[in-house]
Amino acid sequence: MSLLPIVTVPDPVLRAQSAPVERVDDDLQRLIGDMFETMYEAPGIGLAAIQVAVPRRLLVIDLQEPDPVAEGEEEGPPVKRPHVFINPEILHRSDARKTYNEGCLSIPDQYAEIERPDTVRARWTDQQGRTQEGEFGGLMSVCLQHEVDHLDGVLFIDHLSRLRRDMIVKKVVKARKDRLGHVL
Repeated sequence: MSLLPIVTVPDPVLRAQSAPVERVDDDLQRLIGDMFETMYEAPGIGLAAIQVAVPRRLLVIDLQEPDPVAEGEEEGPPVKRPHVFINPEILHRSDARKTYNEGCLSIPDQYAEIERPDTVRARWTDQQGRTQEGEFGGLMSVCLQHEVDHLDGVLFIDHLSRLRRDMIVKKVVKARKDRLGHVL
């Protein structure tokens, strides 16, 4: 496995529509492994293939939440529970909505309150090539919607006003220039 470079705004590749994955093969398995390694290293909880410049409908998620503990016990370290979604489709979005403070590996160090449906029903192909369907709520619902948006060329900042979106992109570009200026 190897780390992949993460594409950041304002790179136009992030606006590309991702094509369906044709087959689950060894090349796809390698990409999945590389995506998890890249996501964990970043660190993040979700990554769409387009964020590593691969325009295919593939995303990985791992909320890395601690195991539930009994009352009065101390919470342990986060546990990896990797999820792979190949050709995911959102079948239904609840009317109930929830606001979460979202961030994105392609928009480093920027966060905003985004309102999304609280639960979603989805269909996808898993890493073994089997069709799956399930309902998700809470952070998993938010993360899945966020990553599926990426596959459609939509960023979380697109849910904000144009002024706020432009300010965030300018901050990311300025931070990149400042960082590169120190390296030179």
